[in-house]
This record gives sequence, structure tokens and C-alpha cells, in this order.
Amino acid sequence: MPDIHAARRDRLRQLLAEKDVPAALITRSVNVRYLSGFTGSNGALLVTPERVLLATDGRYTIQAGKEAPDAELVVERAGAAALAKRAAKDGYGRVAFEEHDVTVELHGALTDVAEGVELVPLGRAVERLRQIKDEHEIALIREACAISDQALAELLDSILFGRTERHIAQELERRMLDHGADGVAFETIVASGPNSAVPHHRPTDRRVEEGDFLKIDFGALYQGYHADMTRTFVVGGEPADWQIELHELVFAAQKAGREALRPGADLAEVDRAARRVIEEAGYGEYFPHGLGHGVGLEIHEDPYLRQTSNGKLAAGMPVTVEPGVYLPGRGGVRIEDTLVVRDAAEGGPELLTITTKELLVL
Repeated sequence: MPDIHAARRDRLRQLLAEKDVPAALITRSVNVRYLSGFTGSNGALLVTPERVLLATDGRYTIQAGKEAPDAELVVERAGAAALAKRAAKDGYGRVAFEEHDVTVELHGALTDVAEGVELVPLGRAVERLRQIKDEHEIALIREACAISDQALAELLDSILFGRTERHIAQELERRMLDHGADGVAFETIVASGPNSAVPHHRPTDRRVEEGDFLKIDFGALYQGYHADMTRTFVVGGEPADWQIELHELVFAAQKAGREALRPGADLAEVDRAARRVIEEAGYGEYFPHGLGHGVGLEIHEDPYLRQTSNGKLAAGMPVTVEPGVYLPGRGGVRIEDTLVVRDAAEGGPELLTITTKELLVL
């Protein structure tokens, strides 16, 4: 997909021109992939007005030629330094670098080899570009979510009562692989009974008991892109009144958060829309995390829907909406979807994770 990556680099070049910087050295692996298509573990890019150079070591020469055919290849294990040296040789007096990725040691090495080059901070420019996905990226996230939905549907058809959290997590992950996932988006969370009150509980050998909340937070990885979904169920019998009330509360908060997703909305206000529902019910202290985050080549990326966030949503941003209420010693509920921010003319936010959010009894 050279045309897609070339278009992304042109957007970066526009930002560089605004800063009066002719070239950028990209060292963060996920950003190298975004701008070139190269997925190897050792890579760096030099983006100039005329060309793009990809540096990697001899293990990846064939792979680099296939994944980034429009890049000029530099075979060198110390790729960032090799590209900085090339920038000096080609007469680029200023080169932007990813200061949030480059270590002090690497910065010293770049300075040593790039005599006459002023290294200036690029900031998170590429991460900002990545916030708005093109339709090709959205299609990959949509497929990752579809795989996740399929795997969960099959899991829910099996008997979960009496099985361990660890076993359930392993089976869900296997089913995602069976449906075409390249891997899991993150370590699957399966939390039962009182463990469901721990937001990021790691699966244990605890067996699911009758009347337990069962909280499952998971997602598939597909061609580099991530899915993220959480559902909460009751196992083995009719839910107690407090479980119904807690689930209904989180469901209402999640609905409010989803409905607040629109281009131009303040990130903090989207969080506030959902958080207000929980606070007015008297459970504000039991919702300890942000409402959501961006999803793409990373499972957690900009933008972040938090009380302290600055910035606004834009069309084409995939984000999660995942309020939760966690009662220590009793149990907790989280409901999470991955959605794409869309204009009202397009029907509003596009829901990518379609498994029902009703309180199912398994």
C-alpha cells in the first residue's frame, strides 16, 4: 500500500514545513510502521521533502523491500545514527526527532555523527496524525472487532459455570485465533465474583461460582490493528437486585458516553457525560478511571477521554467508551465498545463491537 503510506508522509511533511524543518528522523517503531508499512523490530525512517529512507539491519532486507517498496533502503544495525549521518551528508541543517522515544544515549550518538545538524523536537506529531484513521485502517479495526464478537459468541454458548478464569481466558483467545486474529490485542481480563471489582484483574485459578458477576475485557489483533470490548454477565442463576441495578447504571452511563461522541466535542466533556450519570447515582468514587481512549496500531493511544484531557474529537477517530463501577469485595461492572466518531450526516458514531450489552445470565 505505498500510496497510503506516501499520503501519510505528505501530511507529516506539511507539519514540518510549518515548523520550517526540512526533515524528520522517526525512531518509534509504531510510527515507522504507520509511515512506511515496515513491521520489523529494528527500523528508523528519515523523511525529507524529496524521499524517504528506511534503515534496518540485514535480517530484514527482504521484508523491508516487500513492506516498504517505495523507501530507499539503508542496511545498518544502528539505523537512526546512519540516517542522521546521511542527513548531515545531504545538507539538512535541521532535523526533527522524536524526543519522547530517543534516549539520552541515542541523542548523544546522533549528535556525534550528524555534525552541523541541529536536532529539534518533533513532539508527538506522528501520534497526532494517527488519531484520525483512513478508511483502510477503520476496515482493519472493524475486522478485529468482528473477530472478537464471533469468538465471544462461541464462548457464551459453552458452559462457563465451574471453570477457572484462566481457562476461560485461554479459550477465548484460542477462538479469536481460530477466526483469523494474528494475536490478542492485550492480555485478556476474565474476572469473576469479587474479582470483577478489580478493574484490571489478571485471570487466576478461581472457579466461576453461581451468582457471580463475570467481567470479560478482551480484543483481537488483526494486521496490526486492535479491538477492545468489555461485557459483564451473571453466571448460574438469576441476578440479585444489586447486580441488576449496578448493570443498569453502567449501561446508562455508557449510553450517555456513546451519545456524546461527535466531531468537535471536548474530550473532557465526553468523559463528563458518562461520569455525571454515575456520580448522580452516588457511585462516583467507584469509577476510578477515564472513560476511554483511542484505538489503532496501539491498544491505548490518543485521544484519551479523561476528566483532565484537552482537545476535541474529530470524524474518523476510533475510540472506546468504557465506564465502570467497582464495589470492593462484592463485584463490578464495566461495559465497553469500540466506536468510530462520525458526522451526524453519516448517522453518528459507528459501533464496531456489536455483542449485546444486556445483562445476560449464562
